[in-house]
Amino acid sequence: MTDRTPPRRRPYRLLSRRSWPEAHFLADVLRAETVGGGLLLLGAVVALLWANSPWRSGYAALGEWVPWSGGHGLHLDLSLAAWAADGLLAIFFFVVGLELKREFIAGDLRDPRRAALPVVAALGGMLVPALCYVAVTLAAGGTGLRGWAIPTATDIAFALAVLAVVSSHLPQGLRAFLLTLAVVDDLFAILIIAVFYTADFHPLPLLAALLPIAAFAALVQRRRTWWWALLPLGALAWALVHASGVHATVAGVLLGFTVPVLSSRDGRPGLAERLEHRWRPISAGVAVPVFAFFAAGVSLVDVDLGGLLTDPVVIAVAVGLVLGKTLGVFGSTYLLARFTRAELDEEITWSDLLGLALLAGIGFTVSLLIGELAFGAGSAADERVKAAVLLGSLVAAGLATTVLVRRNRVYRRISERESRDSDGDGVPDVYQEETR
Repeated sequence: MTDRTPPRRRPYRLLSRRSWPEAHFLADVLRAETVGGGLLLLGAVVALLWANSPWRSGYAALGEWVPWSGGHGLHLDLSLAAWAADGLLAIFFFVVGLELKREFIAGDLRDPRRAALPVVAALGGMLVPALCYVAVTLAAGGTGLRGWAIPTATDIAFALAVLAVVSSHLPQGLRAFLLTLAVVDDLFAILIIAVFYTADFHPLPLLAALLPIAAFAALVQRRRTWWWALLPLGALAWALVHASGVHATVAGVLLGFTVPVLSSRDGRPGLAERLEHRWRPISAGVAVPVFAFFAAGVSLVDVDLGGLLTDPVVIAVAVGLVLGKTLGVFGSTYLLARFTRAELDEEITWSDLLGLALLAGIGFTVSLLIGELAFGAGSAADERVKAAVLLGSLVAAGLATTVLVRRNRVYRRISERESRDSDGDGVPDVYQEETR
């Protein structure tokens, strides 16, 4: 009598190795983000030193200087700090838009099984920190509830900079997961900003912005990369979105979404990948570090440190970043594995994932931006938010480093094995083993 028992399905491996083309693409992205993270860290340190030096008035005056006072009619009479937050960060979000579309069309997020993990982890990594923030502020009387979204964002550049400092050789699955988690995280952050932090909405400019966005889309869909046409259309779309009351960085995302991902010619990178390759260095090397320079300058001169560290908003943000992010990312991943047939990849342990979850608690760029939108740039509450984000990110980075350094030797051995190319064809042997 034959055995009719169906064969046991092989469990799906969480954080498993990606395909070689995807791994090669991610390696380029990670290198750019790591360098950008170092520049971001440099900008933040310079801002902190200047803001607490005898010349701190010069730092404040620089951020408050309005280059074009005649732009009031177009809502463009912005200070340098506002231009950094509203203007330069639009470049950052344009790259995010390109990255998001590529991941969902041609990247690993097109596979529902691969997409499930970063999406679930990102949701958990945003929901739990928000709940931690709300719980702390409600326990203190409800002061500062408007800032509930501050600890929900992960700064990928800052997190990768920490990895570079500790010289960690994380398995590719973990490094790719951190990047993908941050991409999905950014998508939800964009939605939060658009829905919850648009105070004064004007529909007509927003409707008018659809015209330059449509013209931009028509050109890129035909692979017309005329900078003399695309840049003015992008600037006009940004200005109209800004005038509508919606945060202007949303314009960058919308423009990024219009760019085609797949190439019309086989073997050539799509336009989204080429534009991302061109604009990522500007985003990571200029836009984000300059924003960090203007946003991170917290002056602690004559500040009651005891009162600062006991402030409900400061505690709520720090708890959300350190505890909330870790519980959200690690816990959601564990539950996904617990209640499905998925298992961790053989090269990865739960200790590795704990270190990654702690790294996700490094919030900077988007966290500072949401703090400004929630409490107003330059307000007393905004200054406390900056201090809290810096404090929480520093603690999260320190804890993550402690965990990951212990695994450093294992990561190095894995990295050396994966980089072998004994046949000299340019593709590491580990990517060929499954097809032999």
